[in-house]
Amino acid sequence: MHIMEGYLPPEWCAVWFIICIPIVIYGIMQIRKATENNDQAMPLLALSGAFMFILSSLKMPSVTGSCSHPCGNGLGAVFFGPAATSVLAVIVLLFQAILLAHGGLTTLGANCFSMGIVGPFCGWLVWKGLRKVNVSAPIAMFFTAFVADLMTYVTTSIELALAFPTPSFGQAFTTFFVIFAITQIPLAIAEGILTTVIYNYIHNARPDLLVKLNVISENEAGAN
Repeated sequence: MHIMEGYLPPEWCAVWFIICIPIVIYGIMQIRKATENNDQAMPLLALSGAFMFILSSLKMPSVTGSCSHPCGNGLGAVFFGPAATSVLAVIVLLFQAILLAHGGLTTLGANCFSMGIVGPFCGWLVWKGLRKVNVSAPIAMFFTAFVADLMTYVTTSIELALAFPTPSFGQAFTTFFVIFAITQIPLAIAEGILTTVIYNYIHNARPDLLVKLNVISENEAGAN
């Protein structure tokens, strides 16, 4: 039972499935709400999913013997919210588990919780907080993607430490996170830069879409 960079016993696989199911259902409702009167949002939704799929498929070997990868979960969180991003994550993780042998079906709940729920939610909070204090959208997007990526691996470390608290939860968490952090911190910075580039392109090409999704204000779109 493979959880991206580790293994989980059956009881923990079940726990994360149970936690994720209501959030994914709510995410489906949010996607319907965002797209029912805005057909132009569908290509942006597809782009967000494709971005997550491509980036999270890029497994990077670590000097520690583990591996890391970008997550691509900040973009969808900003455009459609963290709940909707959990739906995209489920689709992405299913394709990767079945076609690429990356992740697993039994640990789909655990992987969705880290990459599709906690990471996007933390990134979304950063986006909202920075925008509230008038930080520019590109800078806010960089930190959103950075935090969403990093918190995905913090959560993965917590999941593994809960399943294998040896000699204690705190020590196990520290061990797992240090292993991931060596490669994940620079990857999170690179992901923040790439996500900002993608965001800037969309902002320059179709600011009206971002206005309809309440990502930016009409004044920001007009300034473009």
